[in-house]
Amino acid sequence: MIEPVVMELSNEIVDNLVFNSDGLIPAIAQDFRSGKVLMMAWMDKEALSKTCATGRMWYWSRSRKEYWCKGESSGDRQWVRRILVDCDQDVLLFEIEQEGRGACHTGQESCFYRNLSEAGRR
Repeated sequence: MIEPVVMELSNEIVDNLVFNSDGLIPAIAQDFRSGKVLMMAWMDKEALSKTCATGRMWYWSRSRKEYWCKGESSGDRQWVRRILVDCDQDVLLFEIEQEGRGACHTGQESCFYRNLSEAGRR
């Protein structure tokens, strides 16, 4: 089992994050070893708090209107190693350790497996 990294973010840090009108912020999961971008999902303050408290990635599902801990049903868990925020403080980047087949619900390693720039080339 991968050892969770539990962390605490101060209220000051969280209060300075810029959430959209729905109270959400984009959360990008990146493999902490390879640097490969694995997925993007949404978080609210509660999902961020759950992520920090458990060391596992928690997201907010806009379609199901509920929290989900990545890997609870699939076994493809994500373990937090480091949290970064962009210069505008409106996007979070999580360096994670991926456990299982991959990050994408399709079974792919990454949700970003379709290359649009090559789709129209001849």
